[in-house]
Formats: sequence, C-alpha cells, structure tokens
Amino acid sequence: MLFHEIYGCYYKAVAKVLALAVDGKLTSNEMYRIIHEMAFAESAMTIVPALESHQWPLLDDALHTPLKQKLEMPLTTLELRWLKSIRLDPRFCLFCDLTTEKSSADLADIWAMADKMEPLFTPEDFTVFDQYKDGDDFSDPVYIQNFQIILKAIRQEKNLRLRFHNRHGRLCKLMCTPHKLEYSEKDDKFRLIATRRQGSCMINMSRITDCKITDEVFSAEHSADEKEKHYFVLRLTDQRNALERVMLHFAHFQKEARRLSDNFYEVKVFYDAGDATELVIRVLSFGPLVRVTEPEDFVRLIKERLMMQKELGIR
Repeated sequence: MLFHEIYGCYYKAVAKVLALAVDGKLTSNEMYRIIHEMAFAESAMTIVPALESHQWPLLDDALHTPLKQKLEMPLTTLELRWLKSIRLDPRFCLFCDLTTEKSSADLADIWAMADKMEPLFTPEDFTVFDQYKDGDDFSDPVYIQNFQIILKAIRQEKNLRLRFHNRHGRLCKLMCTPHKLEYSEKDDKFRLIATRRQGSCMINMSRITDCKITDEVFSAEHSADEKEKHYFVLRLTDQRNALERVMLHFAHFQKEARRLSDNFYEVKVFYDAGDATELVIRVLSFGPLVRVTEPEDFVRLIKERLMMQKELGIR
C-alpha cells in the first residue's frame, strides 16, 4: 500500500479523541460523537469499549491520557513523492491553486517538502490512446477562476450567473443551479451539469467566459436528477478478451452484464445524451467483436456513422 494505515479513519478518529484528552476536554459524549463522525457507524461498538476498558491503555477512568502532547502523523518519503506526482498533473491547479489559496501553515509545509522530492511518475510517463488533441487549457487563468467559483457554488449549494458561448459561437447569459463537474477522458474536457428554469443543461467549461455566485433563486421545471438516462445494449462473443476490454472501456458508465451462453454475453450501458457521439465511436472501435441490438435510435447512430465512414473511404 502506498499510504500507511495510520492515515485511515480509525487512527484519525482515535487521534482526535486523544487530542481532546491532552487538552483535558474529553467527555464520553464527545468521544462517541467523534467516532460516529470520523469512522464507520459500527466503529463506536469497538473503539469506545477498547478505550474505556483500558484494553488500549490510552485513557484512564477520568478520560485523561498519559500522553503529554498531541499525536503527529508525518508523511513518509514515498507519500511525499506521490503528492509531488499528483501536483504535476495539469488539472491539479483547478482544485488547489497554491498561488492564491490561503492554506494552513501545515499544508504549506507539506507541499514545500513534496517539492523537494523526485516524483514517482510524471505526465510524460503515460501515453493516452484515443484522446482528442483539442482538450481544455487547464492553465488558463480565466478557466481556473471559473472552475473554482463553480466548485465553490456546488459545495455551498448556491446558484450561478454565467455567460458562455453556445455551439454556434453566440454569447449567452444563464442563471442555473450547478450540480456537478464531469470530466471526459476521451475529450480531455470538463463539463458543467446544471439545472436552469427550462430544465437540465450541460455546458463545456471552456465555453464559459465568466461566472459569479448569486443568492437569487428560481424554480426549474426538472431537476438534474430527473434527467432521462439513455442506454444501448451490446452483444459480444468473448474472443480476444472482448468482454474484459468492454468492461474496462466502459468502466465509468453504469452498466449491467449477463451471460447468455458459453462465451456469449450481453452488456447494457447507460449514458447521458451528450455522450452519444463519443460512445458510438467507442463501440465501433471494437469492430466485428460486438453488435448493438437496441435501442433502435442508437442502432441508427451506428449505421449513420458507418455510412459516413464509407463515403469518406474509411475502413
């Protein structure tokens, strides 16, 4: 394992309990509250009795501890090298812009130590196949600012006012409730999934020119959770690891698979309407090993794509 077990929820929960005990502020109710919040639901039945019965000799009957100072959990060299590698990802600045973020002193020290390490891996160590070259510019300051504003609005459950260019290049204004940011590995792009007055919508992050959080409210005809889920059904013969490849290729989509007979399987994949074109291309990449059986709309998309390739002389 890359990260040590002391960074698991059990150790963190007990460490917080002991931190209160060092300060002389620990009570039985506080101990139960910490365990319930930081560990699993059933953890209190194990951790609290172990502490109160002195099976773990960390607390006395008065809930005092022999420890003189709070626990520290220093990162190992391996963990620091892993953090250095994560920081090299061009998408890192979208979630943690260290040049502007007001981080705690401890977090700043961790990143300072990580910067001195050799990374475990770099982006150049990976070769990504079947990915478009016109992905989002994750280093664009406007893109970063908009991304972080949207992320903040999602976490605080606030509405947004934003301006963006539609697919025809026309500048549009919109007030919406953001629900999530979705990343497409195929396109190398982020998309905003939101609800507006007319229902749900999906907007490419790169098309958003500016946005701001607003306290204004509005009523939508449909929520994002009510958005219709589309699907298609594949039938395949498990030759050349076809089943494993299909399951891996569509790993981040909801799906159902069942065995029809020896080496013959059916896989049902659920997707959002905006992903249809990408999925048609993915399905065709398997060639004759798979066949789409339903629904008719998706079958028609497959046929149209094949006709287009034939007209262009692509085999």
